[in-house]
Amino acid sequence: SLSLSVHHPIIKLRGADSIDFGSYIRDFNISHIFSNRPTLVHPNLSLTLSFQSSHFSSLFNNILKMATNFSRGTHLAGLPPKETLENYEPSIPCLITKEEALLTIKTTFENNLKKNVNLTRVSAPLFLQKDSGFNDNLNGVERPATFAPRDFPDIHLEVPFSLAKWKRWALHYYAVEAGKGIVTDFRGLRCDDDVDFTHSLYVDQWDWEKHIDLADRNVEYLKATVKSIYKAIYDTEQEICAKYGIEPILPEEITFVSSDDLIKLHPHATPKERENIVCKEHKAVFLMGIGGLKADGTLRHDGRAPDYDDWLTERPDGGFGLNGDILVWNPLLNMSFELSSMGIRVSPEVMDKQLELCKCPERKKFVWHTMLMDGTLPQTIGGGIGQSRLCQFLLRCAHIGEVQYGWYNPEEVEVLKGHKVNILGRGLPFHHRLSTLDDGN
Repeated sequence: SLSLSVHHPIIKLRGADSIDFGSYIRDFNISHIFSNRPTLVHPNLSLTLSFQSSHFSSLFNNILKMATNFSRGTHLAGLPPKETLENYEPSIPCLITKEEALLTIKTTFENNLKKNVNLTRVSAPLFLQKDSGFNDNLNGVERPATFAPRDFPDIHLEVPFSLAKWKRWALHYYAVEAGKGIVTDFRGLRCDDDVDFTHSLYVDQWDWEKHIDLADRNVEYLKATVKSIYKAIYDTEQEICAKYGIEPILPEEITFVSSDDLIKLHPHATPKERENIVCKEHKAVFLMGIGGLKADGTLRHDGRAPDYDDWLTERPDGGFGLNGDILVWNPLLNMSFELSSMGIRVSPEVMDKQLELCKCPERKKFVWHTMLMDGTLPQTIGGGIGQSRLCQFLLRCAHIGEVQYGWYNPEEVEVLKGHKVNILGRGLPFHHRLSTLDDGN
C-alpha cells in the first residue's frame, strides 16, 4: 500500500521528505490510475492517492536508484562538478575550429564503426505512429513528444526516444542478410530527461542494428561486437588527439565486468558509485547485465525496456543478461561516462517473459511485437552510441552543451560563462534577449 499526497509536480511521501519526480506523476501515475485515460491535472491541485500495488511502489523506488548524477532537489543540479569548473580551459576555444572537430569526430567514428561491425548507413524516421509499438519505451515512464497531422487529428505521431525497435524492423524491410547490419544518424527528443552537463532534451546518436544467426545469441558474440565498437572509439580518439593536440587517455583494450559481480563486491553502493569504482580502475569497461530486478525488487543496475535488450538470459558466469553499457573514465568530470548502450535483442520467448515480468503483456498486440512473435523479424544485436557524448568526451568538454545545440537552465548557463564553459547558441543572457525584444530592437 502506498499513500501519496500529491502537490504537482512534487510528490510528498507521508512521513518523509519531499521527492521531486517532476513529470512522472503528471504522465505516468495519473494516466495509469485512471485506466490509461489522459487526465489533466491543474498545477495547484492537491489530492491524496491510496492504492495497493507493490509493482507501482517499486517503480518509484527504482526511479531513485538509477545510475545518475542528477539530484532534482539540489539548486543548479545540472552544473558540472565544482572541481571541474575551477580550472577549466576549453581544449578548442575557437568555435569554428570546434565545429570542424565535431564533424571530423562524427565522420571518422562512423566510418570506423561501419567498417568494424559491417554496417551500411540508412535513412531514419523523425516520428513514428504511436499504435505501431515501434517507439522505444525507455523506462516506461517518459513522455514522448507527440503530435497529430493537421488533417488527420485521430492519428497520433511520436518523436522516438531511440530507434531500438524500428531498426530491427528495418533489417527485415531492407532484407539485410545475417552478418550485416545498418546504422542511422538518429535525432530525437526526450522531454523528461535530466537536463544537466551530460544529458539533454535533444538526442543524437548512431543507432545501429545487425542481423545475426540464432546461434550467435551468446556472450562470446556480444563481447566480440563490443570489442569491434570499442576499437572504433579508440582509433577515433587517436586520430582526433593527434590532429588537435589533445592527450589520448583510453586504454587499448576494454574490460568486461558483470553488474551481478559488482553488486556482490559493493552491495551497499549505488549503481553510479559502482560504475565509478570499476571505471576508475580499468578506464574503459563494458558493464554486462543492465535491467531486471534484484531479489528485493529494486533495479539490478539501471533500467531497460522489456522488448528490445535481453536482460533475462542466464550467462555461463552465473549472471543474467546479454546486454550492457560501454563506460569510460572521464578524468575531467572525475566520474564514469556512458558512451553506448547495446545488447543482443530479445527472442520471442525472452520478450514474452520480460513483458510479463514488467506487467505489460498488452504490448504484444502492437504491430512490431506481433512481427517479432511470429518470426517475421530477424535475430539481432544492436545499440546506440551517443554522438554528443562521444564528442564531449574526446574534446574534453565540461558540458554537453558545448558540443550540441540544446536547451539548458538559463541560470546555469550564466554560471557556466564565468568558467569559460560556452554553451552553443547561448551567447547572450536569456533575460537580455527578452529585454531587447521588448525594446523593439
